[in-house]
Amino acid sequence: MPSTVYFMDLRASLKETNFQKFGKLLQALDVKSIVQRRKKRPLIGVKIHFGEKGNTSYIRPNFVRLVVDELWNAGARPFLTDANTLYIGTRLEAVSHLTTAIENGFAFAVTRAPIVIADGLRGKAEVLVDINQEQFQTVHLAEAVVEAEGLVVMSHFKLHEMAGFGGALKNLAMGCASRAGKMAQHSNISPVVGKQCVGCGECVAHCAVEAIHLDLEAGKAVIDPKKCVGCAECISTCPYGNIEIQWNEAIPVFLKKMMEYAYGVMLDKKDRAVFINFVTQVSPACDCYGFNDFPVVGDIGVLASHDPVAIDQASADLVNQAPGLPGSDLKDLAPGSDKFKDIYPQIDWPLQLEYAEKLGMGSRKYELVKI
Repeated sequence: MPSTVYFMDLRASLKETNFQKFGKLLQALDVKSIVQRRKKRPLIGVKIHFGEKGNTSYIRPNFVRLVVDELWNAGARPFLTDANTLYIGTRLEAVSHLTTAIENGFAFAVTRAPIVIADGLRGKAEVLVDINQEQFQTVHLAEAVVEAEGLVVMSHFKLHEMAGFGGALKNLAMGCASRAGKMAQHSNISPVVGKQCVGCGECVAHCAVEAIHLDLEAGKAVIDPKKCVGCAECISTCPYGNIEIQWNEAIPVFLKKMMEYAYGVMLDKKDRAVFINFVTQVSPACDCYGFNDFPVVGDIGVLASHDPVAIDQASADLVNQAPGLPGSDLKDLAPGSDKFKDIYPQIDWPLQLEYAEKLGMGSRKYELVKI
């Protein structure tokens, strides 16, 4: 049976603004349905990417405010949340992450919701969830995501250099994983110490399993891959940024790993999560960069659904159906061309949707209902 995906375009006028249309979209989605009535003021997480500093393609905080207002009106206690990054940037740990979020406009005065960094100060606040699937028996999820009694997953839909695209499913998978969880998805080997290591010993002091030692002759840290458990704390604690992840996972395995993490998040939230995709400023790469390149298609609109598979399938279809923008990275601008494979020909992006459907997370078949 096809899943319902609601859609609003971005045509607006004085009689009906995009904010008013977005309100109608939320009413059709029935955001309030995820608030459990038997609980007094349940904690509902609004899972969002706050944008790396310098990037401007993230979702506008004004739209987030409308979602938060709906949740407050339904008797919930909403909070904005995201997990720290694995790579070195402006969201590596909670202090920088919070600062970046506020500087990008997600302050309480704007959104009416506090910000909770889901995996704590350094990405170690996690819950291990058993899933018993092909790639993982257990997944490492950010604590606040697991403890939230419902989720509104707001995603900026764009292209991605490892997944083909990033939407609701990737927001669940990578965005809700602790640092160890992100490491497990991206790599099957330990981090590597760069040539610029000064041998300060900070990583040695923070390694909980004693997998790092100082080579006194070389004057640098050395990681023992046999002892390393992949927590990636050394990456965040190195004061010089000289420890890096080895991005070595094969793309098909990476896509399956992501879907299993998304499955882990949804295990106890199947009826307590809704998804909103903004198919706007569809940039050719992830919002994790400190910039955003020229979009590959024009702004399409906003989609909403209770099904994360259907909403991502619909978002991808709408991008492919649109004409490409002259001046973008695209080589083929024709409507109907595969925009994702045009830029990332090595990525079999439908695989993640097929696997998510196989895991029972939703349906690739959908009915698009225009608001």
